[in-house]
Amino acid sequence: MARSASTDATDGPMRIDPAQVRELAELLTVNQLTEIEIADGDRRIRVRRDAAPSVAAAPAPAAAAAAPAAATAPAAESSVGDAVRSPMVGTAFLSAEPGGKPFVSVGDPVKPGDTLLIVEAMKVMNPITSPGGGIVKQILIEDGQPVEFDQPLVVIA
Repeated sequence: MARSASTDATDGPMRIDPAQVRELAELLTVNQLTEIEIADGDRRIRVRRDAAPSVAAAPAPAAAAAAPAAATAPAAESSVGDAVRSPMVGTAFLSAEPGGKPFVSVGDPVKPGDTLLIVEAMKVMNPITSPGGGIVKQILIEDGQPVEFDQPLVVIA
């Protein structure tokens, strides 16, 4: 983008953080929104997308994929029902820093209050802690994966 195309008459060039725009676009997708806007003083960033025209086509492939897995679905559903769930929309990280040691791995014992992972939401790192003691049975997300509100993250039994 040329600097002259994004100048503000009073404050000079508007600086846009591409990572912030990507994060806003990610929030659109995760929350199935069509538009999101943030403001900082007189400056505003609006990210908008058109609604998908063929929403009715999406359930058909999902239903076809679910049919062969019907035998394993009840077991998977019961374990996900007991999972620690995301309290917010954001991006999940399994370690404190990129390439770092994960907070927990499958098979690890955990106590109430132990950090399981972090969910970043709008540049704030939110630790997700174990509600009780047990053994980590499953980690249902990947490092750096966008997560939705109430999405199952980790199964502890």
